[in-house]
Amino acid sequence: MPQNLKTPGIYIEEKNVFQGSVVEVSSALPAFIGYTEKASHSGKSLINIPTRISSFAEYIELFGGAFNPLFKLETPQDGDRSKVIIGDTEFAIKYAEDNHLLFYNSIRLFYANGGETCYIVAVGTYEGKDSLKINKDQLLGYGKDENGKPIAGGLRSLEKEHEPTMVVIPEAVLLGKECYEVYKQVLIHCGEMQNRIGIFDLFDGYNSREDGYDPIDFFRENIGTDFLSYAAAYYPWLYTTLVQKGEVSFKNLDPEIDLESILPESNAQKLILEFPKNEADFRIAFQIEFPNISQIPEVALNDFVNQKKDHLHLGLMATSPTYGSILEEIRRLMNLLPAAAALAGVYTMVDNNRGVWKSPANVSPNAVIKPAVEISHEEQENLNVHVSGKSINAIRTFPGVGTLVWGARTLDGNSLDWQYINVRRTIIMLEQSIKLALRAYIFEPNDVNTWTTVKSMIVNFLTEKWKQGALAGASPEDAFDVQIGLGATMTSLDILEGKMLVSVKLAIVSPAEFIVITFKQQKL
Repeated sequence: MPQNLKTPGIYIEEKNVFQGSVVEVSSALPAFIGYTEKASHSGKSLINIPTRISSFAEYIELFGGAFNPLFKLETPQDGDRSKVIIGDTEFAIKYAEDNHLLFYNSIRLFYANGGETCYIVAVGTYEGKDSLKINKDQLLGYGKDENGKPIAGGLRSLEKEHEPTMVVIPEAVLLGKECYEVYKQVLIHCGEMQNRIGIFDLFDGYNSREDGYDPIDFFRENIGTDFLSYAAAYYPWLYTTLVQKGEVSFKNLDPEIDLESILPESNAQKLILEFPKNEADFRIAFQIEFPNISQIPEVALNDFVNQKKDHLHLGLMATSPTYGSILEEIRRLMNLLPAAAALAGVYTMVDNNRGVWKSPANVSPNAVIKPAVEISHEEQENLNVHVSGKSINAIRTFPGVGTLVWGARTLDGNSLDWQYINVRRTIIMLEQSIKLALRAYIFEPNDVNTWTTVKSMIVNFLTEKWKQGALAGASPEDAFDVQIGLGATMTSLDILEGKMLVSVKLAIVSPAEFIVITFKQQKL
């Protein structure tokens, strides 16, 4: 009733009929941490600032393009994956030192697999650099600025961000054994935040278990034992189709490689011999081609140099099969990527199409040719179920079907509560959704009216999730139970201390991981 009615007239009073409601939070919002070409927006640095983007085009605008890695030719050794025969000699193709970055192509892989909105945390840039060394402290956020002062960036910068639901650090695997120190910190971070999980790759995840070194056991021995239900690991790495032929040229070869001496074709050698060797030679060639220009603008010279390099590349491709073979092996190496970014995209796609309660498994990843290691049914037994409980999800190829994600477990594989990824992620979604909805009731009277409102709000939300298939049970009563009130969840002392305690019990849908069909003859 309106107050202070002193003037004759008609007054309208509106009353709310509907109670507050719980809104489902986003379950698929990964945060990627790594190195980018640049990191700026409108002249402002984005280094160590979690930045929300919604498309790959926006990533390019803010963080730039690909790193241009250099490759060297060496004498082959056991375990080398890429080899090429030049003349009568076999060479191994390897990344030059500090010339291996994965972040840009990992983001491409994420968007190729259904990725949408995500956070980018750039911990360093490679614009104008020929090499860049991965730094563990920068990834974790313990780096220092140019004045030597600590920077709370990397993983630590996500502590104040409550939206991300996944953490992916694609380049951690380039740290060697130190990558597991990074993963341990990610596990602690996720366990303390309680609203996200980590998606991990294995160091040397492109190697099989028969090469005298077992990347699976190495992972299990070094990952630790804390907060294992807050992460999932995938093996092996993937051969992808992201890097196209036009993205690789002789500019990816180490400058120390003398193409003239290693390419056997005479026409190719002639092209290399005629190619300018330094800036002075380029200036002479420019003035021969453009004699009317006395003062050469820097931009024009750069364009001229790039044009000449493109012409040389096309000429070598046309005249030298050996050159083409070298570049194809380089492209194959650049397309070998860890799988975590692809899985972040798969999680997003499955969440959007089916819901977070659907296991992100039995799904075919896009832009993937095949796994780096073929895994058999028997070999996966040790990955999926292990005495340590540290389950590792396999990515396998099946005849007539293709490549599939063939695992749905967290690292806490021995836990009946948390062994499945979809269970952990569904609980996170429900917890965070209800938590945000209850924020409106902080400082409300701690009495039966508030309790009834809160219980009704949570019950309505969970009933809707049960209808969508997130909860198990033939009826809502079988699927969940919500309790709140004096004598149920609270004592008189709790109320005096300002505590409103809510108890929510849930029956989460578990995946049908093992389907057993029993046959027997029926005699008539």
